[in-house]
Amino acid sequence: MSYLHSLTARLAACMECLPADLRARHSRFFQAAQRADGGFAGREGESNLYYTSFALRGLAILGELHGAVAQRAGEFLRARLTSDEPLIDRMSLVFGAAQLDAAAGIDVLADAGPRWKASLAAELQALRCADGGFAKGPEGTAGSTYHTFLALLCLQLIDHPLTDPENVVRFTRAQRSADGGFLEIRVGKRAGTNPTAAAIGVLRMLDALEPADVASTAAFLGQMQNTEGGLLANSRIPVADLLSTFTGCLTLADLDHIDVLQVAAALSYARSLAHPDGGFLAGVWDEERDVEYSFYGVGTLALLNSIVA
Repeated sequence: MSYLHSLTARLAACMECLPADLRARHSRFFQAAQRADGGFAGREGESNLYYTSFALRGLAILGELHGAVAQRAGEFLRARLTSDEPLIDRMSLVFGAAQLDAAAGIDVLADAGPRWKASLAAELQALRCADGGFAKGPEGTAGSTYHTFLALLCLQLIDHPLTDPENVVRFTRAQRSADGGFLEIRVGKRAGTNPTAAAIGVLRMLDALEPADVASTAAFLGQMQNTEGGLLANSRIPVADLLSTFTGCLTLADLDHIDVLQVAAALSYARSLAHPDGGFLAGVWDEERDVEYSFYGVGTLALLNSIVA
């Protein structure tokens, strides 16, 4: 089972710990966010593949990715198979298609054919840098921890083997900072919660996680929790956010070290960002819900509730 499918199944199982009315409220938010073309948008503009993939992940873990919502989303993704989309958007298309296939049996990529997948795999491989990682774009000369994680996710889902995985492991280990976290790019000044989560994801996918990785990473992530209860993106940012809280908590749970956090405080933080009508804000400064942060929100609630239950 791919990393993405495994994560979705795990969060869906955790979701059973949440009250039915809470799940229904957030499900209605995601369903209401679907546009006439079947896709989902961010806070403004038209439907796009990035936000659609997050909305489908949210609906999948809530057990609501089926019926008319799924059919319309499938039509949206199929329409984008033949359009000229940037590489990062085609990766989002693959992530969304994987959710539809697993949850509703709608195989969007069957319409793409093997040449579409082969072309995508070739473009991804072209992002490999001399350091062993994947760059953020075609002009990049240095690997990005986060984009290496995304590339591996995508290659798994299109059943394309990774070439030279040992070099990817070496790249990922080279991204480790002295404080135990991981850098996004090698010339970065400080480690961050999200690149650290991505690095651990890469090492887990490549079966290269070692005991030393576990201890130092847990210590770093434990230091990222602030007085709000949530996790910081990095030590220079003064306020927590829901993305960092989700990825940090998930990584610590994966490492069996969630105990380095005040779990009740993290859960209270996530709950405080939930809108009464469903959906989540990104942080205390935010004023508008969107489907991306709402996925992080329901995922955090499900994960942490399953731990404290």
